Amino acid sequence: MADQPLAVRPCSVAAALEILGERWALLAIREMNYGVHRFARIAAYTGASRDILADRLRKLESAGVVERRQYSEHPPRYEYHLTDAGRDVLPVMQALREWGDRWAVDEPAVELRHDCGQPLRVDRTCHHCGGLATGESVHAVPRRRARP
Repeated sequence: MADQPLAVRPCSVAAALEILGERWALLAIREMNYGVHRFARIAAYTGASRDILADRLRKLESAGVVERRQYSEHPPRYEYHLTDAGRDVLPVMQALREWGDRWAVDEPAVELRHDCGQPLRVDRTCHHCGGLATGESVHAVPRRRARP
């Protein structure tokens, strides 16, 4: 990949970051995953200002990551829930948590455990051969595009 012509690469990571790559968006997703669905509680647990959080939730909703569900008609009030796309972010969040536990904090605040009682860890293996996926064993290969 380093030998390709210099140009901005089309990239799924860049596209995902356009939607998710902001602190308050990821922290709001964290809270919804923890079962926090009401705006005021999400704001309190994340520390986001109301204006910023409202903006991030609108963007996540328009991207299909979050859906609003009305829980009160008078006055109209909504809860925020993860969609399938939002739930698919959770392994990414777990990878960020593991990195943060190792490199960014002295003492982790939370440990995620599976139903079996054991700590949850991100799976870094090839699902084809079972080998460990590392920086040395994983290689980016340009995809061939179908010709029109």
